[in-house]
Amino acid sequence: MHHSMFALFDNIGKFGTVVLAAVGIVFVIFLLGAIWASRYTKVGPNQVLVVSGNKHSFVGPDGSVQSRGFRIVKGGGTFVWPVFEKVDVLSLELLTIDVQTPEVYTSKGVPVKVDGVAQIKIKGDDVSIATASEQVLSKTIDEIKSVATQTLEGHLRAILGTMTVEDIYQNRDAFASKVQEVAAGDMANMGLGIVSFTIRDIRDSQGYLDALGKPRIAQVKRDATIAQAEADRDSMIRSAQATQAGQEAKFIADTRIAEAQRDYQTNVASYQATVNQKKAEADLAYDLQKFKTGQLVKAEEIQVNIIEKQKQIELQQQEIMRKQRELEANVQKPSVIVLRRWPTPPNSSSKPKPPEMPRPRRPRGLPQPTW
Repeated sequence: MHHSMFALFDNIGKFGTVVLAAVGIVFVIFLLGAIWASRYTKVGPNQVLVVSGNKHSFVGPDGSVQSRGFRIVKGGGTFVWPVFEKVDVLSLELLTIDVQTPEVYTSKGVPVKVDGVAQIKIKGDDVSIATASEQVLSKTIDEIKSVATQTLEGHLRAILGTMTVEDIYQNRDAFASKVQEVAAGDMANMGLGIVSFTIRDIRDSQGYLDALGKPRIAQVKRDATIAQAEADRDSMIRSAQATQAGQEAKFIADTRIAEAQRDYQTNVASYQATVNQKKAEADLAYDLQKFKTGQLVKAEEIQVNIIEKQKQIELQQQEIMRKQRELEANVQKPSVIVLRRWPTPPNSSSKPKPPEMPRPRRPRGLPQPTW
């Protein structure tokens, strides 16, 4: 039994040793990883790592293999050996500097002041980065800007002395390009490049630029006055032409309106005349028909009157005949009888006069008979 316990303890001891060894290995790996991570340095595309401490070979501009005590890493990362190497960072970003000069005499002795603005940066090629590493690696951004400003101002003053005010004022771009071209060599010796240089202002304290501009200003004003007068003249001419065209168009439109009104009134009058003619013809036909009808009616009335008169005459004749027969019956026949009874005296040359008979009265309402 004791032998079993000793064996158990022996196994436990061996297992613990294995565990401790494994833990030690893991710790060492973790420590090495931590050291590696702490010494691995990386930068963005706008920065450059300059790792110095060991000799490194590189290919020079002439194609030969050379060696130097640092290496360059652009926009990436690298492991920096502790104790043996150190790392510095160079910025490739743009730097804006203001370039101002005191009064500088031009080639004709006119003192002028020039203000400009430049954009500079450390150039991205290996030669420029190596040069900048040797020249400005330990300098701050402000110190780099100060060195570049002094360099540009010196070249600016030197170029001002070789030019006239007229050339500087009238050809600012050429002046700025000349400054940039002349200063590019010295800036390249520091690993710097001029991205752009612009003249911002040119002035003088003697009024030379003002006097230089007065003739041009007067000419411009004169030209502007002439141009304005010509523009006013052209405007007036165009306005008059437009007014004339408008009046002509108005007259044409008024004429067309008048013609349309005339045609309309003529058509209305013609239509009205036709209507009146038709109405007059209708009225005349009506009156004629009315007259004809009246004549027919009158003729009928006359015919009726004639017939009535004839009827009356017939009645009167019949009445006369009746009266005559009555008279004959009552008067004439007794008279004949009396005459027959009355004797005729002898030897008498004349006939005896019959006795006068009373004349019968004419009945009222009868016409006078014609005997």
